[in-house]
Amino acid sequence: MGRVTQRRKVHKYVLDGSPKALEFPVRYREDVLAVEEPLEIRLGSLSYSVTMRTPGDDFDLVAGFLVSEGVIWTPDQLVSLRFCAGEDENGVQTFNVVEAQLRPDVLLPETGRNVYTSSSCGICGTDSIEAVRKSSHHSPAADPLTLDAHVLASLPALLRKSQRLFDDTGGVHAAGLFRVEDDGGVQLMCLREDVGRHNAVDKVVGWALREGLLPLRGTVLQVSGRASFELVQKAAQAGIPVLAAVSAPSSLAVELAEASGLTLAGFSRGTSLNVYAGAARIISPVAASAPA
Repeated sequence: MGRVTQRRKVHKYVLDGSPKALEFPVRYREDVLAVEEPLEIRLGSLSYSVTMRTPGDDFDLVAGFLVSEGVIWTPDQLVSLRFCAGEDENGVQTFNVVEAQLRPDVLLPETGRNVYTSSSCGICGTDSIEAVRKSSHHSPAADPLTLDAHVLASLPALLRKSQRLFDDTGGVHAAGLFRVEDDGGVQLMCLREDVGRHNAVDKVVGWALREGLLPLRGTVLQVSGRASFELVQKAAQAGIPVLAAVSAPSSLAVELAEASGLTLAGFSRGTSLNVYAGAARIISPVAASAPA
């Protein structure tokens, strides 16, 4: 997996009171960590943003980030992506700078965002819901998708089965894009993991852009953590009609979901879930079993 993981020696303290723990309370072992490194995003020669991420799928990350920012929304607007020269103290290429060349008619931001984006925070500089709505080119509001509540509640378990990096480290978020089939079932289209939950979503959206799949009609985005404002924004910008999270949404995330026509579910735990916006898309168990 290359630079995605790193091994470190640790001191493990065992405090369960067992005879072995009392005899050997401190043990020495090797642990596997998820790598976190900065990625500078450039638009041509313009330094646009720096984000902390887990290396891997960096071109997808940059493409998805530009969709989330409203800079691009079709694959032909993105002419090329390349790694720029960048070396560490040992002269080794770091692959931590990506330059995106955009089509000449794409309007570039007047200046870079000049915002350091941590692995726990996404589009923190967005001013308002209205600003997001103005920059959206793939609204999910008109998507006719309906989804059985049982199917939606089953997605966290399906996501977890494919989280290989989490199995190794226990330290990354995941985002999985599911296609809802005609028979009501789902198919996992793309899964990405990263130390930043917003990066994982950007990697999924960027993959979809580069595959020519935007807008993502008839899909569900399942995330492993909470549903924040920036995750709802990214889903809405990609035209994803349903976003489900294992944990809670924020108040602003719910407001944006309502304004965007997006269905937002939280606390999706297999046997229950809460729908905070767009409940009309969800087929309830009672309705599904009622006689015609």
